[in-house]
Amino acid sequence: MKTLFKTIALCATTSLSFSAVAYADTAKVVTDPSFVPFEMMDQDTGEMTGFDMDIIRELADRAGFEIEINTMDFNGIIPAVQTGSVDIAIAGITITDERSEIVDFSDPYYDSGLKILVGANQDDVESIEDLEGMTIGTKIGSTSFDYLTETLGDTATITPYPGSSDMYMALLGGSVDAVFYDAPNVGYFAQTRGEGRVKVVGPLYEGQQYGIAFVKGSELVDPVNEALAAMREDGTYDEIHTKWFGSSSN
Repeated sequence: MKTLFKTIALCATTSLSFSAVAYADTAKVVTDPSFVPFEMMDQDTGEMTGFDMDIIRELADRAGFEIEINTMDFNGIIPAVQTGSVDIAIAGITITDERSEIVDFSDPYYDSGLKILVGANQDDVESIEDLEGMTIGTKIGSTSFDYLTETLGDTATITPYPGSSDMYMALLGGSVDAVFYDAPNVGYFAQTRGEGRVKVVGPLYEGQQYGIAFVKGSELVDPVNEALAAMREDGTYDEIHTKWFGSSSN
């Protein structure tokens, strides 16, 4: 596939602290605005905001290219990158062998998985085994629902909800004893709307790593990886992580 970018030489006075390549064109970036707090629409400004958005803007600035951010449903994101309709995708995308066959990934930029959320006064739950006999809320069609079914089977009541807000409200209202879902989404709720009313407990289950997806053979991968490494080294990554998750990076 013909590249969308024209490489130009950097001048000797570049302020970048690593070897990078500047691009004459703007990279088309796509995301899914529904995965809070990684990406969401700011209702006041109409702009995309969130952890992923701060990360990709900082990476683009350091690597020397402009970006244009657009949104679409998650199911269409990998096909859009595969066909070259967009250049970059960042949307809490788990790196898998299957996806790596059709797109290129950056180095992992976020360690994720599944976590348990319970009421602030619940002291009897420290692991998924402690959920036996309880009612657990999760999201329809999610890996968390599959994991609960495989792990607990008929020893617990698993209640799937159409949206994450529904299961969180069920926990606050006492309709379920716990919620089991994606760690960053659970953690964000605990730090925001659920602050003081819920808490995250137990280890991380089904460990996953998120990566930024690129068109196969993209010349953007190396400079982005260099920029990501520099962000981790100088503390910028930790600052962005703390901004959205209220704790240092994992």
